[in-house]
Amino acid sequence: MDDIERPLSVSALTALVKELLEGSLPSVLVEGEISNCRPASSGHLYFTLKDRGATLQAVMFRYRSKALSFEPADGVLVRARGNITVYAARGQYQLLVERLERAGEGDILALLEERKRAFAAEGLFDESRKRALPRFPSRVAVVTSPTGAAIRDILNVLGRRNAGMDVVILPTAVQGEDAAAQIARQIEAANRMSLGDVIIVGRGGGSLEDLLPFSDELVVRAIAASRIPVISAVGHEIDWALSDFAADLRAPTPSAAAELVSESRAALKREVSQFVAELETVIRSRLDRARLLVGRFEASAVEARLMRVFMPVARRFDEAREELVRGMSAAIEARERRLELASRDLAAMSPAAVLARGFAVVRAASGLAADGGETGSGAIRDASVLAPGEELEITFSRGAALAKTLEVRK
Repeated sequence: MDDIERPLSVSALTALVKELLEGSLPSVLVEGEISNCRPASSGHLYFTLKDRGATLQAVMFRYRSKALSFEPADGVLVRARGNITVYAARGQYQLLVERLERAGEGDILALLEERKRAFAAEGLFDESRKRALPRFPSRVAVVTSPTGAAIRDILNVLGRRNAGMDVVILPTAVQGEDAAAQIARQIEAANRMSLGDVIIVGRGGGSLEDLLPFSDELVVRAIAASRIPVISAVGHEIDWALSDFAADLRAPTPSAAAELVSESRAALKREVSQFVAELETVIRSRLDRARLLVGRFEASAVEARLMRVFMPVARRFDEAREELVRGMSAAIEARERRLELASRDLAAMSPAAVLARGFAVVRAASGLAADGGETGSGAIRDASVLAPGEELEITFSRGAALAKTLEVRK
């Protein structure tokens, strides 16, 4: 009863609650809606998980949040795996999130990981299969929706950077049940009819489920079998599909894919001008060098040049040798000092040195160690183990003596 009535400090009670919660709930899986999502400048992610009946504070540190496959936002339904912790400064419990995924996406991700392992085992993602893109393709085949934002972005970029490039649009659905088969057929058609020097396969952003056709086996195998280099441009930068791994190159967005296949005309003009300037500089430099060399074959000039080259090297060698000798000497002296100090310490701590300072070792004459003795040595360290009349052996720095106990003082 006294323990219950004894007051606890706020810190002590909070520590008790922290111990109970964190000990009983080491790992939990929570489903709820994100609310009050606040990404910090440090990269940490602070948010609230809520449902109709309750709210739960949550935090996800930067090294985990930067690996998310989606952008957390208010109203998104998620599943969070993590540990319950207590934030003592505010007296509240919170979820320390280790993994975060959209609710319902866990099964899809598991399916994609299984497919990814299977395709990788077949070698469909091997780097040895990847081919370099042609730098100046004259025609680009684009497999995407003819009405989506992706094709508009691609055409805008190509028109701005290289208006003379031909673009062949192979229309297809980019989501839904028939999308995968249509995408695969258009890739095969582009190869069969040689419709481009490069193929761009992609679409704009969407949910993980929307992007599933680009992870379908038909699409992955069609990309892997393509004899024309393929760029996969699916979704935004954080989105991904298995087509990214099978393609020769992955572009973070459809616009980026268009930039990869189109050299800017202004950039090409600047590059050519730079090459011309560099070539002129090199030619003038070599001509000037040749003029100088023609007049520099006299014996004195050759000797002077050789000495200018040799002397700095010889000086650096001498300095390095002297520095090495000094370093080795200093190292030897330091180790000699350490050895001398260690020898002194060893001599000072030896039993003979201790006895020489006036101390003695007392043993029972029988040679048996008592309770106060050191096992195996017979030395007496506690007077309570002795009895009057007991014989003792006292060892000094030089010699020993036998004695008998007259009285024991505790």
